[in-house]
Amino acid sequence: MNAGATKSQETQESAPIPKIQPTEATSAQFESRVRTREWKKPVARLVITVCAVAVVIEVWPAIVLSMNTVSTDDAYVNSHVTFLAPRVSGQVEDVLVDDNDRVSKGDVLVRLDPTPYQIAVGQKHAALVSAQADLVAASANAHGLAAQARANRFVLENTIQKVDEKIANLRSSVATYASQQAALDLARSNLRRAEELAPSGAISQQELDITRQTVKADEANVDEALQLIYANRVSLGLNAKPSKEHDLTEVPNDLDQTYSSVRASLAKLIESNAELGYFTTSWVSTPKQVVEDFLKQDPQGNLDRIFAKIIPNAPLIKQAEAKVLQAQRDLEQAELDLLYCDIVSEIDGVVTRRNVNPGNNVQVGESLMAVRSLSEIWIDANFKETQLTHLRIGQRVECGVDMYGTEVPFQGRITGFTMGTGQTLALLPPQNATGNFVKIVQRLPVRIELTNYNPTEKPLFVGLSVTPRVFYKEPATGGNAGEYLRPNSPLPKGNLNHALAPSSPVEMKAGDQHE
Repeated sequence: MNAGATKSQETQESAPIPKIQPTEATSAQFESRVRTREWKKPVARLVITVCAVAVVIEVWPAIVLSMNTVSTDDAYVNSHVTFLAPRVSGQVEDVLVDDNDRVSKGDVLVRLDPTPYQIAVGQKHAALVSAQADLVAASANAHGLAAQARANRFVLENTIQKVDEKIANLRSSVATYASQQAALDLARSNLRRAEELAPSGAISQQELDITRQTVKADEANVDEALQLIYANRVSLGLNAKPSKEHDLTEVPNDLDQTYSSVRASLAKLIESNAELGYFTTSWVSTPKQVVEDFLKQDPQGNLDRIFAKIIPNAPLIKQAEAKVLQAQRDLEQAELDLLYCDIVSEIDGVVTRRNVNPGNNVQVGESLMAVRSLSEIWIDANFKETQLTHLRIGQRVECGVDMYGTEVPFQGRITGFTMGTGQTLALLPPQNATGNFVKIVQRLPVRIELTNYNPTEKPLFVGLSVTPRVFYKEPATGGNAGEYLRPNSPLPKGNLNHALAPSSPVEMKAGDQHE
């Protein structure tokens, strides 16, 4: 059976293959295919050419743009944020806004219970009225002290005058003593002549006796006059008998300035003047010098003008004025605390992160909510350090925001470079002083300010992704153009002297006086 099958297969293979003769139909199809291929070749070339031109037209601007710009996709929208915190503690009475509410500068956002601060304002106002009344009383006391000072001045002058009168009395008593002494000498001379004439009977015994009585009377008068001199000297604080026996009028030239009652009157005058805030130039000044120095405060020596200038500077009035000023400042602080019960927005923006509700007790500085600015918006673009070679302040930037797509570019300009890469500004900067160091390209934040930003039309939100493109081949414009760093801003200068104030009060020197 196998042998028969093999024989049959060999017979079929050896049989001749019949030759197919071409027909008219097959020839026409072949010619049609040839003509179609010949027609498609130029069309394909045309299509390829058009596609190539389209690709070049589409890609070439991007190539040119990439050759003239620097770009990064590591950029984000940023803005200032103001944290709202109370300046006074208290209970929240009302919260007027919620998250995502748009607010303007000065809008009241939170209200605290004002009752305790209204009471404090009333108390401080009463304290101010009391201080003002004390000032009126102090002014009256100062005028009383001025009157006392005037009286003490007149007492001093009167005391000096009395001393001068005592000196004059002393000199008068000395003159009387001299007169009595002369009368005594005459009586003694008359007595000697009478005693010589009595034995001859030229005068009577009665005349002799009268002469003797006259001598005794004159001696008594002389002794009385001498005792009066001693009494006058003692009343002036001098020795009864002078050092020179015959110089009974011996008196120091400045006795009217050094006499005890004069110095006592001077002390009272200095004390009354000191209570008015006027101090003598020297503690050893004579009464005359003190009076003259006091009158020198006015060209004409007018006491009314002098005291009118001294009284406002009296310590009593100054203390009362200081208390009035302190009461005024306390009242202003109380009114300010009452004003702080209305917590207002310091900027225009949008409320975020509200964490306060009515009834909460809040403390000074406690964060209640945040307000993000809508106008103070900028872009923080983190360029690679290899891209910073040609970047400068003032260069034009186009920013594409993913939220709006590439069809809405935001125009801007570079305004500054951060003084450190991101990792150097971290709380714990990395330490690369190890043997397994791997160099990583660093990124430096570059600040881009927007020039055509309108928050009402196309608002930007903090954190949105941005693709900035810097046209570094165009000339930089604006302030600080072409620089890496901005110049120093004109800022007010502070006090660099931080020395502590003296712990002890400043001592007023003797002779210091108020003008």
